[in-house]
Amino acid sequence: MSANSQAVRFYRRRIPAFECIPGCHDCCGPVMATPEEMARLPVKSDAERNEALAEWRCVHLAEDGCRAYDERPLICRLFGTTESLRCPHGRRPEMMTALEIEARIFEFMRQTRQVLV
Repeated sequence: MSANSQAVRFYRRRIPAFECIPGCHDCCGPVMATPEEMARLPVKSDAERNEALAEWRCVHLAEDGCRAYDERPLICRLFGTTESLRCPHGRRPEMMTALEIEARIFEFMRQTRQVLV
């Protein structure tokens, strides 16, 4: 397992989960992810990716929600769990992501190659 894959695994375990509003996808736009995260996502065609980008949505978002939820990238997991990426509807976990972990995740994302999901 690569160092980046280990880091993704480490950070995933430190981001708390919470209940979103059923049917809400306000935070589901195009996002950046590491190649290690991309490798875990379902493969999409160029046509699917272009259509999603034209609609300013994530290629993995379907009418019934995120089709890649269990493997969603770190940035998707952070939405609603940090002060800098608040849920527009006020949803949040009991305990927000620790500030140190948030800072480390953003630094990790700055230091690693990112590709558009």
